[in-house]
Amino acid sequence: MPKPDITQLSAFAEVATLRSFRKAAEILEISPSMVSHLMRRLEQRMGVRLLHRTTRSVAPTQAGERLLARLRPALEELRGALGEVDDFRDQATGRVRVDTPEQGVRLLLRDVVPAFQKAFPDIELDLVTEGRLVDIVKEGFDAGVRLGGTIPRDMIAIPLGGQARCIAVASPGYLARHKWPQTPDDHQSHECIRVRLPNGKLPAWEFEKRGQTLAIDVPGTLILNQEGLMIEAALVGLGVAYVFESSVRDALKARRLTSVLDDWCPGFPGAFLYYPGNRNLPSALRAFVDTIKISRAS
Repeated sequence: MPKPDITQLSAFAEVATLRSFRKAAEILEISPSMVSHLMRRLEQRMGVRLLHRTTRSVAPTQAGERLLARLRPALEELRGALGEVDDFRDQATGRVRVDTPEQGVRLLLRDVVPAFQKAFPDIELDLVTEGRLVDIVKEGFDAGVRLGGTIPRDMIAIPLGGQARCIAVASPGYLARHKWPQTPDDHQSHECIRVRLPNGKLPAWEFEKRGQTLAIDVPGTLILNQEGLMIEAALVGLGVAYVFESSVRDALKARRLTSVLDDWCPGFPGAFLYYPGNRNLPSALRAFVDTIKISRAS
């Protein structure tokens, strides 16, 4: 009986990890039908069912779980070996897939991405903004971007910038029509532009001054799920928005927005690029990491 080949085993590892033929097909850059075909051939050659399939889900069987546990380190070693061979190329190639919030994309677009594309024109950079915290290994990402306090301990993290701040902002027109807030509690009498997180929650606005910390559940009839839309709403005078300072720096400089209660908004650890520390870096990801380090040093 023919033995399974590396294509079938790699496809199985992606399907079993992601629990989705569609997602595995995207990672492997083949069609879902081809992934399904590879799985059928693999199970025929192995002589055992490796995946439970329904119309809505896919999950490894007990035999599949055992095979996956042995395959993962072997495939990582193989990727590492191929990555080391790639180092002998004159020019790094491949793809870097990064999970990042909207604010992380803005940070990367400012300096890192232009320098990276200039230095490595053959590398595809795929920045995915899903707005939720994901397991980058299970979801098939090479790296992710998160705030410093939310990164898993087994990851290597590289700072993308200095400290970050969230600030309350409003347009001059809105502030001309309403009394300026003097304390965080004053937001209770304002029209606040709120954000709904991917988990459905409406987070409180957090303020701190001289050791006093306040979390305010602000009122507001407008709820959005993207920071960029919140900023647009604030620009047209619909209320006060609580956003990352880096996202509104240009609007503040142009005086299209005004920061309120600035002394109640201290900094906190900013964004980091992070990636698994237990495997060799593919050449494309190593090039991206090196570009970030160079950008920070310049």
